[in-house]
Amino acid sequence: MLGDSLSAEYGLRRGSGWVALLQARLKTENKPVQVVNASISGETTSGGRSRLSALLAQHRPAVVVIELGGNDALRGLPLSMTEQNLEQMTQTAQQAGARVLLVGMQVPPNYGRDHAERFAAVFARVARRRQAALVPFLLAGVADTPDAVRLFQADRIHPTEAAQARMLDNVWPELRKLAK
Repeated sequence: MLGDSLSAEYGLRRGSGWVALLQARLKTENKPVQVVNASISGETTSGGRSRLSALLAQHRPAVVVIELGGNDALRGLPLSMTEQNLEQMTQTAQQAGARVLLVGMQVPPNYGRDHAERFAAVFARVARRRQAALVPFLLAGVADTPDAVRLFQADRIHPTEAAQARMLDNVWPELRKLAK
């Protein structure tokens, strides 16, 4: 699991984030899979790209989940750079023999509809080109609900513990196919 604060349990009790819940679900389903959470709060696609090769060599994963890009958007980094980094990470993981799941993000509405659509399309394009699995929006059913405020910490960026099961449910259908 290569992600940012949304996967690194930012502001949450240790062991309560969606990645920890994933490990518990895999155990419940008798899937002998060890989840390595290499997520770092504040991580960008550039940071993930720079760390990926060493992580692949160290852990030799069968599946790599890439949940990065949100911090690129918040920092106003060029979409082309985010796309190139996601593409390179996906290709690198695949060349190492791993199946890849890209976990997409959306930008807040104040970025404008055009930018939001172009940002969301980055994940779909990379997944299509690299034939990787895709979850279009990690925070579906969390950020886009009428009562979304209750599912976010005071910063209104990081989901609360109450949102973590939904986040896992968003990822699970695609990840389950890959975690054989």
